[in-house]
Amino acid sequence: MTPEQATFLLNDVYLPQIRNEYTTTRRVIQAVPADRGAWKPDPKSMGALELAWHIASAEAFFMNGIARRKFESDGGSIPESIKTPADVLKWYDENFATALEQLAAVKGEDLVTPIDFFGMFNLSGIEYAGLMCSHSIHHRGQLSSYLRPMGAKVPQIYGPSGDVPMTAPATA
Repeated sequence: MTPEQATFLLNDVYLPQIRNEYTTTRRVIQAVPADRGAWKPDPKSMGALELAWHIASAEAFFMNGIARRKFESDGGSIPESIKTPADVLKWYDENFATALEQLAAVKGEDLVTPIDFFGMFNLSGIEYAGLMCSHSIHHRGQLSSYLRPMGAKVPQIYGPSGDVPMTAPATA
């Protein structure tokens, strides 16, 4: 892939998708009841709060890593200040815009340069942008599947849900 192609892909495909997915991810995290953060469908699964944190923090991690052209581990633990889904959303809102702005500023030459991912992958920055989208969507699907069993309503994701119908536009 050329730097020009990577720049097009970032600006015309991934950045709009990332912005759109952000609002959808917020709705899903917001639907997690504050008192059900520990809920999980199986002992091997992440709890709802842990999964919400994983989604939000991984997006910032990927965008910052691409922008810096280096991935750095933060240990992966949930900060002590994160106790509820509202805390995750506050952190997400405070960190998403800055990370997205840094990602948007990455030059084409840097988007096609491979970046080591802890010895497991060595992909280009633009490939990590696509991986980040898939990763977030995958885990958001997991979190949305927790909602009804924990007593919450599933918000609209890509259209109506069984809990939130799509409203038809008004006709003239």
